[in-house]
Formats: sequence, structure tokens, C-alpha cells
Amino acid sequence: MSGAPEYRPCVIIPVYEHGATVGSVIGGLGAAGELPVILVDDGSGAGTKRSLARLAAERPGVTLVTHARNRGKGAAVLRGIETARGLGFSHALQVDADGQHDLSRALFFLERAAARPEAVVCGLPRFDTSAPALRRRGREISNTWGKIVTLSDSLPDLLCGFRVYPVETTLEAARRHPIDKRMGFDAEILVRLYWKNIPIIFYPVNVTYPRDGISHYRVVRDNLRISLMFARLFLGMLCRFPSLLARGKK
Repeated sequence: MSGAPEYRPCVIIPVYEHGATVGSVIGGLGAAGELPVILVDDGSGAGTKRSLARLAAERPGVTLVTHARNRGKGAAVLRGIETARGLGFSHALQVDADGQHDLSRALFFLERAAARPEAVVCGLPRFDTSAPALRRRGREISNTWGKIVTLSDSLPDLLCGFRVYPVETTLEAARRHPIDKRMGFDAEILVRLYWKNIPIIFYPVNVTYPRDGISHYRVVRDNLRISLMFARLFLGMLCRFPSLLARGKK
């Protein structure tokens, strides 16, 4: 009888025009930054491309993959996870490139993933006063939809981009369903993994919005895409209603 698969983690950082911050993000990972890091350039401009190429050349263990055009955060994360699988990694810590998360929590999250390798380990954000009211309100709406489409309170946050994914499990879920490849990815992949009975556990992480931070959220376009994504999930919930209801009562 074979033993459990080897736990081999890496870090994935999707990047789109964050050339000025991504180096400090890697540095801020502390001991976790000594792990292999996969940078996914999602169609950035020439300046960011130069910064990323320099990072990959100067830092041991950094792999750089590039999209010729911007394909969206979800597409970048999935490309990073696919690259991780190709390099033989079992788990991937997703970290945003803008530096808004408390990176000192990275090692703790990786340790939790090592203890529960079958689970997704997610950040439960704790915001300070820098969080824009509009963004917090949008998050509340998305989290309410999360309760509706899972018929449970098991997913207290759908949008935090600070997570450890089990590589094979996540790619399997993405292959089976048309996962949103842009801003709806974080929410949709978590719901679909929950539907697959994958354990999802949360630990707090402090979140600060940098004063000069770059946001690629487009209110009209992204709200429309996210609304359509939740409409798809609602229909999927109806198909799974009996099993989800029974699960929620346990």
C-alpha cells in the first residue's frame, strides 16, 4: 500500500502591471519566499516585463511564465497551477502581487496545508480603515451569494486572494466546468470545490489597501461578469439542492 503523496509546495503570484511591488511581495514572504515562486505575467506592458525578467534572472527558484495578452486573474492563477503541476508541486500558495495581504502569514498557511493536504486553506480577511467602502460592500454581496449557492455558512469569504490550493484537485475542478477566468475566479473555484466535498478551511489574514495601489477592477464589466457567474452557480445549486441541503443539516 503506497503512502500519501509527497507535500511539495510552491508560491504563485499572478502579475498584471505590478512590476513596482512584486519584488517586495516575494521579499515579504520571509521563509516562505525561499520556496520556488512562479510568476505569471498576464500580458503586462514593457516596463513590468523588464522588472519580471530581472527578478527571474536574479532570484534563484523563480519561474516566469507569460501571457501574450491580458487574459484575466483567473486565467493567470490557473496557468500558474498548471505550471506548478508540470514542475512536480503538490500545492500552491496564491498571493496577490499588490502587497495588500499580511505576508507574514504565508508560512503558517503552508503549515496548515501540510497538516491537511486534501483541503484548500483560505484567508479570512481582516480589513483596516484603508479598505474602500464600495469594495467592502461588493464583498458582502458576493459572500451572501456564497451562502445561497452552497446553502451553508461554510464559506465566510469568497474573494480573498491568499490561499493554498491542492494542485490536482483544483485543476480537476477547472477542467470539469467553465470557470470564470477573470475577477469571478476566486469565488467560483471555491464554490465548485465545496460542491465536490473538498474541505475548505479559513484562517484570518490582515488586509491593507496600499495608498498608491493599482486596481484592475472595472465596476461595470466585472460586476456584470460576476453577476452572470453567480447566476450559473445558482442554477448549479438548484441541481444539487437535495444533497447540499442534507449536507448543510449535518
